[in-house]
Amino acid sequence: MLLIINNQTKQYKRYPFNLEELMDLELKGKTKGVAVALNNQVIPRDRWSDTLLADTDSILIITATQGG
Repeated sequence: MLLIINNQTKQYKRYPFNLEELMDLELKGKTKGVAVALNNQVIPRDRWSDTLLADTDSILIITATQGG
């Protein structure tokens, strides 16, 4: 499966899988303060496990950071 994550192309061997599994792979369980958009549509955290991914989907992962 080919996915575009934050404008970078990544290849995954497992297919199909959902947005929650992808976040576990990419963020290693550190999903606090994270927002995700799939193909320019924000997906609420409670829908990650129900959201299946397809080849060439575009995912934007935004992480809140501290600062001032």
